[in-house]
Amino acid sequence: MNVTVPVVRARWCDIDRIADLVTGTLSPTALGAWLVPDERHRPSILAAAARIWIEHALLFGEAFLLPDRTAATVWYHRYRPIPPPARYADRLAQACGGHQYRFLQLDHALSARRPAEAHNHLAWLAAPEPVGSDRAASVLTGAQRWMDTLSLPTYAEAFSNADLDLFQQHGYIRRDSFRIEGHTTADSMWRPSPLWNGGSSRNTRSPVKHLRAPSPTPTRPSVDVALA
Repeated sequence: MNVTVPVVRARWCDIDRIADLVTGTLSPTALGAWLVPDERHRPSILAAAARIWIEHALLFGEAFLLPDRTAATVWYHRYRPIPPPARYADRLAQACGGHQYRFLQLDHALSARRPAEAHNHLAWLAAPEPVGSDRAASVLTGAQRWMDTLSLPTYAEAFSNADLDLFQQHGYIRRDSFRIEGHTTADSMWRPSPLWNGGSSRNTRSPVKHLRAPSPTPTRPSVDVALA
């Protein structure tokens, strides 16, 4: 199926750029501050951890970028169990040092809330401020349009009111809220697949109005913080 969307499919050579976008988005948030309280070392630690997650997503999911590489989404295909990243504990320890336990706490909290039914998981929506909101909407629209062709619902976690509003504008339904180790709150978001309802869904807004430009033919060699 041909899909015209304003995003390009990420390749292995895009990992560092996506990691920078995830870092720029996560670093100023309450979640980023909790993961790495040391503000001076926070960007480098978050970027090192993000590379692990993005590599894994390119093997077991997808990643998409705006054509100008200013925003990205990172997804996992969760229609079957997927393994953790290779040597995950060792690599996370090397990347995060003494902060490793907080990343593991986050992994546990998110995986405990993840739906059991088959879905595509939006692990990261990375669009750094100050002009991140428009880019976030654009990259989410394009990536969501692509993921909808797989005929599965999608799931995401919102870590701020801005994220919550954006997801709801794109047809996500808020399931519940939960605390992560008593430090920050996340909202579970669920978007039914419009293809399950004959091409439309009462709970899903059409993303067509956000489309701006076609993308080149995608190629393969993919944060939420959410890992396998």
